[in-house]
Amino acid sequence: MSEALVDLEKRVESLAGLRSVVRTMKALSAASIRPYEAAVEALGDYARTVELALHVVVRETDAGPGPADPGEAATAAVIFGSDHGLCGRFNEEIAAFAEAHLERAGIARADRRFVAVGARVADRLARTGSEPERTFPLPGSAAGVAATVQRLLLQVDAWQTGDGTARALLFYNRHLGGSRFRPTAHALLPIDLRRFRSLPEGRWPSRSLPTFSMPADRLLGRLLRQWMFVSLFRACAESQASEHGSRLAAMQAAQRNLEERGETLRRALRRARQEAVTAELMDVLSGFEATEPEGSDAEDGTSTGAREAR
Repeated sequence: MSEALVDLEKRVESLAGLRSVVRTMKALSAASIRPYEAAVEALGDYARTVELALHVVVRETDAGPGPADPGEAATAAVIFGSDHGLCGRFNEEIAAFAEAHLERAGIARADRRFVAVGARVADRLARTGSEPERTFPLPGSAAGVAATVQRLLLQVDAWQTGDGTARALLFYNRHLGGSRFRPTAHALLPIDLRRFRSLPEGRWPSRSLPTFSMPADRLLGRLLRQWMFVSLFRACAESQASEHGSRLAAMQAAQRNLEERGETLRRALRRARQEAVTAELMDVLSGFEATEPEGSDAEDGTSTGAREAR
């Protein structure tokens, strides 16, 4: 067997192994999207409850004219990406979107602080000169989103209590269904309490407004923390769903390319095998002709000398 034929057989076998890996990763990505979508859907009712409670507290307190202008204070950006590759331009798009958003907002590079959620997006930021000060790992499943959000809340507390950060923004890929997503920015700090003066759906869902007995500022602080939890949870879960959707699309494209490449190699292999068989037959025929006695009759196989003797 020629070296070219052996090489083609190895390449076809290697492609078969790659197709198996791609099919497995595609199935895992497709199965992983739904739990994060369900987590976002379940969060909706809780978020509405928190907003209704904030509406009651803000109505009973003097919320002020709105958040103070952060001025020249530092701006922190939390950017959600991925810990793993093979998801297309998922990290590149969100990192470029964050940079462009901050540039349009007129925030100087010296006043920007980055926190990355995901090692891949942290590397992407570092390559563009925006080194993140911290990198948080992403949860391995939808059940781990809450733990990741708790760690991020501790970081937000550190910003609020003494790091000189007055503005915090969230950047994540919002899931649009299937493999589609859209880079999104969300303002986390400062919180404009005026947004809670109106009800989320225009009217109260029951006939009577609730009341509260604990100090209003204390209750307001706790509710605002829950509101930040909701914002961070939604961003993390949406980003994870988008990552798996992007990986699903990448694996579908890879599967198509592998199938096309595999068909090309299989045709080349069949052609090479046919040429090898033809070459072997020609060798056999050549050898037979070389060993055939001289003067043999092509029609009946009897030699001329034998006919004369008869």
